[in-house]
Amino acid sequence: MQMMTRNVLLDMELEEDDDEDGDIVLENFEQTIVPNFGSLESQQDFRTPEFEEFNGKPDSLFFNDGQRRIDFVLVYEDESRKETNKKGTNEKQRRKRQAYESNLICHGLQLEATRSVLDDKIVFVKVHAPWDVLCTYAEIMHIKLPLKPNDLKTRSSAFDSFNWFTKVLRVDERLIKPEQEFFTAPFEKNRMNDFYIVDKDSFFNPATRSRIVYFILSRVKYHVVNNVSKFGINRLVSSGIYKAAFPLHDCQFGSRSEDPSCPNERYLLYREWAHPRSIYKKQPLDLIRKYYGEKIGIYFAWLGYYTQMLLLAAVVGVACFLYGYLNQDNCTWSKEVCDPNIGGKIVMCPQCDKICPFWKLNITCESSKKLCIFDSFGTLVFAVFMGVWVTLFLEFWKRRQAELEYEWDTVELQQEEQPRPEYEAQCTHVVINEITQEEERIPFTAWGKCIRITLCASAVLFWILLIIASVIGIIVYRLSVFIVFSAKLPSTVNGTDPIQKYLTPQTATSVTASIISFIIIMILNTIYEKVAIMITNFELPRTQTDYENSLTMKMFLFQFVNYYSSCFYIAFFKGKFVGYPGDPVYWLGKYRNEECDPGGCLLELTTQLTIIMGGKAIWNNIQEVLLPWIMNLIGRYHSVSGSEKKTPRWEQDYHLQPMGKLGLFYEYLEMIIQFGFVTLFVASFPLAPLLALVNNILEIRVDAWKLTTQFRRMVPEKAQDIGAWQPIMQGIAILAVVTNAMIIAFTSDMIPRLVYYWSFSIPPYGDHTHYTMEGYISNTLSIFNIADFKNKSKGDSFSGLGDHTTCRYRDFRNPPGHPQEYKHNIYYWHVIAAKLAFIIVTEHIIYSVKFLISYIIPDVSKSTRSKIKREKYLTQKLLHESHLKDMTKNMGAIAERMVEVVDNNLRPKLE
Repeated sequence: MQMMTRNVLLDMELEEDDDEDGDIVLENFEQTIVPNFGSLESQQDFRTPEFEEFNGKPDSLFFNDGQRRIDFVLVYEDESRKETNKKGTNEKQRRKRQAYESNLICHGLQLEATRSVLDDKIVFVKVHAPWDVLCTYAEIMHIKLPLKPNDLKTRSSAFDSFNWFTKVLRVDERLIKPEQEFFTAPFEKNRMNDFYIVDKDSFFNPATRSRIVYFILSRVKYHVVNNVSKFGINRLVSSGIYKAAFPLHDCQFGSRSEDPSCPNERYLLYREWAHPRSIYKKQPLDLIRKYYGEKIGIYFAWLGYYTQMLLLAAVVGVACFLYGYLNQDNCTWSKEVCDPNIGGKIVMCPQCDKICPFWKLNITCESSKKLCIFDSFGTLVFAVFMGVWVTLFLEFWKRRQAELEYEWDTVELQQEEQPRPEYEAQCTHVVINEITQEEERIPFTAWGKCIRITLCASAVLFWILLIIASVIGIIVYRLSVFIVFSAKLPSTVNGTDPIQKYLTPQTATSVTASIISFIIIMILNTIYEKVAIMITNFELPRTQTDYENSLTMKMFLFQFVNYYSSCFYIAFFKGKFVGYPGDPVYWLGKYRNEECDPGGCLLELTTQLTIIMGGKAIWNNIQEVLLPWIMNLIGRYHSVSGSEKKTPRWEQDYHLQPMGKLGLFYEYLEMIIQFGFVTLFVASFPLAPLLALVNNILEIRVDAWKLTTQFRRMVPEKAQDIGAWQPIMQGIAILAVVTNAMIIAFTSDMIPRLVYYWSFSIPPYGDHTHYTMEGYISNTLSIFNIADFKNKSKGDSFSGLGDHTTCRYRDFRNPPGHPQEYKHNIYYWHVIAAKLAFIIVTEHIIYSVKFLISYIIPDVSKSTRSKIKREKYLTQKLLHESHLKDMTKNMGAIAERMVEVVDNNLRPKLE
């Protein structure tokens, strides 16, 4: 997770100067939308928490009275005890904080302050939400809560008959017990008796309590500048008034809590999920969801499912790789390249002007052997398979996601989402809602929205053009450095020197350019991440989902161009527009366009993918594992040096790393980029799924380890699905069919070889009496007369050629002396026709299969759809029966009262 350095620019509004003169706001609670939990005696007085001494129980999750649970913790530094006291600034910060805490109390929250046991300048404000506050805001937030136990069987039983086999893969149910299922409904205070309230202390679980408290913290005001209210804990933390705000972990990750009432969920997650010995076990998704919320849970569910599906792709990819590896000795065209009597006698034309020498074809012997592994018939089979695999993965994931929506009760989540506090703060324009015909506030007019969208789109386009410029810079580097390597590295094979065998000018250029390209990619990523957040903040989306979807599209578009542009260049542009030795094509009028090896650019594309995928995995692990661990180690060293005091739970959590609101976003982005490498260019690298599988197995446990041991507990959030990442994957899947077909057609040499193989009896191709690849290399290398070189291309290398008057180059052109010399021959047009036919036929077949699979496999299984309908029916029936019971009871009471009234009035008259 690349979340540690990315928390600075979460909200552009938070960067505003909070030191402006303005009014400190003390809210009159009667004016808010919730009941009056308490009001200020005077609008000039602050109500702030009293300081309490730490009770000495390090595992305690309660106030000092041992009764009220800590739902959130705010941390600040006491200005009066700072060594360098800037009186004016510190006084403003103190008054804003006091106003904020006073308003929290007015909103019904209960606060208790405690000084740090290690540093008395640090103050921890513990926040507790009493029952009435939880009920009130649960109704405002439309939180679904239990009505009665669910008697429907929701868990899959597909593997019940294999329990003896899968038992070792499952988590220990004696430690992590299955969660009880309930019918649920949005909470309403006036129907409280309908809900399954066994114990008020456990009715709202810790995750729900923290979510409600964070909702309040994000919306309480503390300052007004020019009639614009400033509110929310995010702004206060960003401006330094508070140092941190977070919910508590329930215990230490390495041992159980001493408190017998603690559920020890963090300890169980570490033991059964994050510990290396649990790497082979299934993930405890229900406990992850319960502890961290649905948003974290759906991410790990998706990542686990993606990893399971990669297992099949990895097996097929390894089989195709082994097929190519075992058959490389039967590769006829590679044998011809390595044969001293064939490749050793073929003189190739210089690949640059003046400096580059003539070279013998057999110096590419080793690269041609490696190329046989990847450029084989197995590659074609694997590319077709992956086109079907990606469709199966997406369709089956939709079904799994629908099951989780039902099991985790997020089917109708979209109706519950509230506007972001930053959006609400900017709502100053009053308009009439077309549906309700009532007044509502919006942040800007339609014209203002168009201006913002235009500016945002222009900024994104600018950065994409900047990436393209960097790719052009890499191409210029390749063209320039190739000249140097061509002059320095040997052009013939002498002896067994490994440098001469493996380090050809093409290889050296490709490897160094790939490394430089990777470095530039990572630098641009770091810069653009901050820019994308600023652009999205300026755009001001309404809800958190809208915010993340907007940021997702911007970041993915940038990452797509950044990561894949160099691969697209090698696959579809390099070596395609080079001309011929007598009339080469120049870049910028100076640099001669680079050519591919005689066997094509497929091996270079494989090298590029390997370096980027491997380098990205190593860099991510450094960021995700080493940096948080080192920073936490340094923090613990400074905090406990010279002290043997027991630290409370809130202080231990404070010294962990902050997660950041967008931490999970970068995890998705990392995996989607990997998904692109696995699908878009898999025809050139069949081992990509295997590398992705190994990386993901480790990624799941590394992410789990970080969440449970290195980071503060995130505020639990609801999520129905993986959001905008689903359509992005679908777009990649469609594009992958085209890219892989074009890689096989234009980057590999498979189509020219097939044309040659099946056209053995046609004079342009050969006069063999049987199907063979003999003579293929000579057939694919055109002849050029050395005397036809232009003076611009001639150099010192032209001397010492002996009796050689011609050289060879990679193309299908007529030889010198032909009526149309150096023009493309008929074989070239036959190959082009075969390539286009292959692309069209392959695309249509794979797309037809993909759409057929999508049609056959429904997004929601029949059983899940039935469960959703039945639960909705039973919930409505339960609420309706309860409502009828209440009405009957009330009507009965009214009837009894009427009888009593009538009896009291008539009895005196009768008497």
